[in-house]
Amino acid sequence: MDHPSDQEESIRGNRFEFGQFVAREAVLDEEYWTAAWLRAECQWENRMYERYIDNFKRKFAEQEFTAVRRRCKVRNGETCTCIITVRKEPSNSKHSVLNSVVGTLDLNIRYLLQGETFPGEHVKAPLFCSINRTPPSRYGYIANLCVAKSARQQGIASNMLYFAIEAAKYNGVTQIYVHVDRNNRPAQMLYQKMGFQMVETANAKLSLEETFLLRLQT
Repeated sequence: MDHPSDQEESIRGNRFEFGQFVAREAVLDEEYWTAAWLRAECQWENRMYERYIDNFKRKFAEQEFTAVRRRCKVRNGETCTCIITVRKEPSNSKHSVLNSVVGTLDLNIRYLLQGETFPGEHVKAPLFCSINRTPPSRYGYIANLCVAKSARQQGIASNMLYFAIEAAKYNGVTQIYVHVDRNNRPAQMLYQKMGFQMVETANAKLSLEETFLLRLQT
């Protein structure tokens, strides 16, 4: 994968600095809540004129806040990291987290089920399907990528992806997957630019859900 070339950036520990932004792991409840609210805004941004839209967004954010905190607890060796991108602020700045967060995504580290070669593959497996916990079966999965509407076209999505990919590689992962809506051409182009390719073998469920499964081999 090519390193992003159009911005000055540096990686320091678990932080990734680029331009006027920093990508890092969310650790505080306030940060999880802000990521959840940003996801709610992105989910409903094209339906702003519906009645009770604020109620729908708040309910979605509350559910996502609870879900992401639950997902971010290590279980059976599988992990989820909520990554946020924040604006760099002067040390004496009093901006709230809510106003600083401009992007978010989840990086999941999982294991393939017995017999699978990619996530969700239809395989003939026993009723109680086991998880293959060998290193080659570990994979990364990216979800919930979104950028605040006011901060788009500044390389935030591509740099968050770069940070997530590097984090996955650091954890020994050699394959990273993502589902993309078939009608979301800009998202498809973004992932392909980052090195993701279409998984040729796709199941009927993907066709029904109108999504593509893409994979990056690191």
